[in-house]
Amino acid sequence: MSKSALSSFKAKEEEIEKKKLEVKEKVQAQLGRIEEETRRLAIIREELEALSDPMKKEVSTVRKRIDIVNKELKPLGQTCQKKEREYKEALELFNEKHKEKVNLISRLMELVGESEKMRMKKLEELSKSIETIQ
Repeated sequence: MSKSALSSFKAKEEEIEKKKLEVKEKVQAQLGRIEEETRRLAIIREELEALSDPMKKEVSTVRKRIDIVNKELKPLGQTCQKKEREYKEALELFNEKHKEKVNLISRLMELVGESEKMRMKKLEELSKSIETIQ
């Protein structure tokens, strides 16, 4: 009986070992398929990301450049406003001085005219004085 129990035990051990190998082969086959599917899914994911926004990098670059230019514009705008104020003040001062100059020129013309009249009058008086002496 011990021979038959031993041979029965060996047969069961071999059967267990055979089934164990079969399961191992099935697991290996499943793992192979899973790895292949994982690779395919990764490729599909990359393609989807590329499709979702093909110009994502360029759009990001342009947005960053817009932000930089916007930051540069702010102080330039302030400088421009300051220069405009300075220009208006200088123009106003220039116009005032120009008016003053025009008024002074007018006054000068009046004075020169009056001076000429007075000199002519003096000359006439002197001329009459000379005539009366003769």
